[in-house]
Amino acid sequence: MTEDFEIELQEEKSGKELYNYQKGAISQIFEKFETAAEDYHLLYQLPTGGGKTVIFSEIVRQYLKKHSKKVLVMTHRVELCNQTSKMLTSFGVTNKIVNSTANLDDQNEYDCFVAMVETLNNRLNDDKLDISDVGLVIIDEAHYNSFNKLFKFFSNSFILGVTATPLSSNKNLPMYSNYHELITGESIESLIENRFLARAEVFKYDMGLTSLEVGSNGDYTVKSSEDLYTSSAMLDKLLEAYKRHSAGKKTLIFNNGINTSIQVYYSFKDAGLPVMHLDNSATKKQRAQILKWFKETPDAILTSVSILTTGFDEPTIDTIILNRATKSLTLYYQMIGRGSRILNNKSKFTVIDLGNNYHRFGPWGADLDWQTIFKNPNFYMDRLKDDEEIEGNFRHEMPEELREEFSKSEDVFFDIKQTYIDATSKGESSKVVLERSIEHHAKMCIENSEDVYDAIALAKLLGGDINNRIQTYAKCISRSTHNFLSWLKDDYQKKLNAYLRQNFDEVFEQIHGYPPED
Repeated sequence: MTEDFEIELQEEKSGKELYNYQKGAISQIFEKFETAAEDYHLLYQLPTGGGKTVIFSEIVRQYLKKHSKKVLVMTHRVELCNQTSKMLTSFGVTNKIVNSTANLDDQNEYDCFVAMVETLNNRLNDDKLDISDVGLVIIDEAHYNSFNKLFKFFSNSFILGVTATPLSSNKNLPMYSNYHELITGESIESLIENRFLARAEVFKYDMGLTSLEVGSNGDYTVKSSEDLYTSSAMLDKLLEAYKRHSAGKKTLIFNNGINTSIQVYYSFKDAGLPVMHLDNSATKKQRAQILKWFKETPDAILTSVSILTTGFDEPTIDTIILNRATKSLTLYYQMIGRGSRILNNKSKFTVIDLGNNYHRFGPWGADLDWQTIFKNPNFYMDRLKDDEEIEGNFRHEMPEELREEFSKSEDVFFDIKQTYIDATSKGESSKVVLERSIEHHAKMCIENSEDVYDAIALAKLLGGDINNRIQTYAKCISRSTHNFLSWLKDDYQKKLNAYLRQNFDEVFEQIHGYPPED
């Protein structure tokens, strides 16, 4: 590394001063320019909000000053293309956007080009763009595999991929097959501690997602997601979660499917809340109007479909709602990252998880070993829990309004799974599990009643709790047909009522030390 370069890094560039960790990253990358082969493929990782575009814009500026070759920056979306061009311009880098309408007659006058992947592919196949003098290719959001088809055009260029998550969007095309080396930047936790990012406060809900189906891309299908998330029960849960944790706060909701997002829009609108819907069918003008409204409205709610996972920077967001499940670690980090931008005194933001994503991936900002994930992506992905395993560890929580009806009971939770394990290890019949569960439910009803009629009335309120216990029991004994579950629930309710009639006086006296009044 030359002394001149180190001195230049201390300068302010058009009002954009680099942070120490950004300077360190640039030094590491330039060292590779100097020591590695000219066709070396380097991958750089930095969390969303860490300033990847700032870093590679400075790299372009310095590269053009030191080398007699040109630079090409590739993006996968038109919004990123325009944002990148503006950032490069702010660093004093004159650049040309290569889009479908660009006139390339003056391309010899530019040393830097910014292009969207599909447009660039068409232009190169039509031989409309001269890339013979491109020494450096920068790929933004490099985990997307759409870039791979272009590598053949740049066999003699240094390729720098940048991403927040160095995990390929296609498990059959791992990133290590296209990049020689990964350099990792600052961790999310370090950026939070140094006040570059806000901390996520997560409210996670235990969701039943076993009806979801996985498609050929390895993630949940839109159809199965929409079948689940457009149900009235799920829409009610979403609205309840918003009101409890985010009422009056600027909120961005991510859904898997346009119809889901539209249903969410009407659900919130009917509740009298300020909400708008955005998907990729919106015109450029409509999108701009909606995002302007979202920016300027303090309590705005925007429900969307993946379109805002990249290329969208709105620091005023207070809450991110994951109204969907995903098996993509990259998407999980992208969605939550939209709320992490620092603004004024903002030091934290809210995340509401309605897709068991926290259970699947762990907390956003966990200390992930990106080097291991880069080298062994299948090992990491294969270790993720499936939905059945996740849900098997849930502890059922009684809704607050129902819990109030049983306020005199210390503990309303009964561990069916552990009771089954204990019973079978002693050689007991599995039937004793439900017998003990019925005794527990009966005790709850009697604790909160003055007479047997009150207790039976309370027992009628336990339908959801009984259903949860039956579902868990059925998994333990590996019998889960609809008819069997329906019969088991009816039988349970009958036996609970019979137990209350036969044992109310005795249990009441055991609890209170005196018999019930006649």
